[in-house]
Amino acid sequence: MKKSRILIVDDHPIFRKGLGQLINEEQDMEVCGEAEDFFSAIQKIKNLKPDLAIVDITLKDTSGLELIKYIMDNGINIPTLVLSMHDEKIFAERALKSGAKGYIMKQEMSDNVTVAIRQLLAGKIYISEAMNERMLNNFLGRGVDPGTKNSVSDPAKILTGRELEIFRLMGRGYKRNEIGRALNLNVNTIGTYRERIKEKLDLNSSVDLLAQAIMWVRNTEEREIIAEHE
Repeated sequence: MKKSRILIVDDHPIFRKGLGQLINEEQDMEVCGEAEDFFSAIQKIKNLKPDLAIVDITLKDTSGLELIKYIMDNGINIPTLVLSMHDEKIFAERALKSGAKGYIMKQEMSDNVTVAIRQLLAGKIYISEAMNERMLNNFLGRGVDPGTKNSVSDPAKILTGRELEIFRLMGRGYKRNEIGRALNLNVNTIGTYRERIKEKLDLNSSVDLLAQAIMWVRNTEEREIIAEHE
């Protein structure tokens, strides 16, 4: 049996190792390579020609969504599965719009990742049942969360993947240097992103930006808690 070749793109070596073991235990698939950032991922895709790429949203040098968009824009014919710690309620739809064919959260990895891989290789899309219902309800105009009806004021709708990561970390109390370390970015680069986010959200000051970030994180986490207990 010819095995499907999988490329893992994630900036955590220990996670890549664990995911690789899960995949290599299957009879019909194997890991053909690993990458931790955008540029090495592109080189691996060109040289190894994998059948599928598993991509995290947070990479060493940029957002995984930028990598997926590059793959789509350059006609590279491989499906991409996003496997991330980031909440699917915020990032799954964004990932699919960028060109990903599936989204799975890391805590569900051991149970669902090989199922998701096979589904993508069969030409289908994979998202969780809960996310599928949520997107369908939103499409039909039902079940829209309070506070997200106005897409203009919703950061998840108007910020890029990297901007939203920085905005989320700000809301959780991270300082510039801590965000820089978490995302492997220069402190000055974080400052540039903050100004861009402030402009996109039409905020007047850094104080307003921080307040908005804290409120958004708090509201998002409250919705997650409510959804878990429904």
